[in-house]
Amino acid sequence: MKTGKRYAVVQKAICTACGSCADVCPNGAVSILHGCFAQIDISRCAGCGLCARECPAGLIHMEERA
Repeated sequence: MKTGKRYAVVQKAICTACGSCADVCPNGAVSILHGCFAQIDISRCAGCGLCARECPAGLIHMEERA
């Protein structure tokens, strides 16, 4: 289901698992794993960047697909 040229990456070690990113993802690519951190399924990520813009801590960035 990859559709974009980019995908989201989260800094798991310092993620607070607030869920803001998961709430805005139109493809359901973001989930909160065990209440500890956000996890992104890059095969479902469209590369729209909504999660990165929504993250209040700025812990999500976009990377180019290979």
